[in-house]
This record gives sequence, structure tokens and C-alpha cells, in this order.
Amino acid sequence: MDFKELQKEIHQCAVDHGWWSNGNRNIPECLCLIHSEVSEALEDYRTGNMNASTDFVTTKPIGFPSELADIIIRTMDLAEALGIDLEEAVRIKKEYNKIRPYRHGGKLA
Repeated sequence: MDFKELQKEIHQCAVDHGWWSNGNRNIPECLCLIHSEVSEALEDYRTGNMNASTDFVTTKPIGFPSELADIIIRTMDLAEALGIDLEEAVRIKKEYNKIRPYRHGGKLA
């Protein structure tokens, strides 16, 4: 499966599970949910939960890798809903980053 097919499948799963009622969703809420996944990844990093594993009670994937996956899934879902070719956007940004100055001109973080 290629990137574009994956993006479409991820969005369709969200639609099928009721997250895009009438094709609409609050975009700021979607961005906050992406941010919440970043926060969960940070918490897993801080607690040393760096390996993918499964919660044997629910069989839900957990850990840092799972949170990174959630970030990508939520981002691809939103991009597809908005008609954004995320694969192309990533390609363009990747190429631009190649010509940026070292540490973007001396930034520390």
C-alpha cells in the first residue's frame, strides 16, 4: 500500500467509526488531538516506555511507537478530510529542508 492509499484508508476508518459526522469536524479540535498524541509520546519517553507492546487486558497497542503512530494516523486523517496531498507536502518540505542552513541559522532547539 502506498502513502496516498494509506491516507485514504485511515480517513475512511475514521469516517466509518463516526468521527466525521456529515463530513464535518472541528479542525482546531483535530489539531488539539494531534497535540495530545505528541504529549502522550512525550510521557512514554519520560517514563522509559520506549518499546511497542500490548496491554494484555485490552490488546491495545501501547508505548512510544504506538503514540508516534497515533500522531501520523490523526494527521493523515485530517489531511485526507481537507483534501491535502500529504505525501506531496512531505516531499516538498523534505526537499526544502535540504537547503536550510545548519540548525536553521543557529537555533538551539
